[in-house]
Amino acid sequence: MAKAKSPSGRRTQTVQPAIVGAAVAADTVAPKTRTSLPQFASQVRAEGRKIVWPSRKETWITSVMVLIMVVIAAIFFFVVDAALTVASGFILAIGQ
Repeated sequence: MAKAKSPSGRRTQTVQPAIVGAAVAADTVAPKTRTSLPQFASQVRAEGRKIVWPSRKETWITSVMVLIMVVIAAIFFFVVDAALTVASGFILAIGQ
């Protein structure tokens, strides 16, 4: 029987439901109730109030960091491409 990890990281013993005849004796899950449209809208607004938006300064710094990483990646791939081009040209020139 496999052991599962709980959210806290501890290993817990997996419990198999007892089988009685053809029915499985497990905890019954209550059927989901439908949410009305006004209730759904209020829940959406409540979740929207929990959002923490970044400040202008944080957005600017993050954008600059992304730009720097893009430039570094472009330089890296340019160098690797140039090196592979030179290497393949050298290898192909050997056979001539």
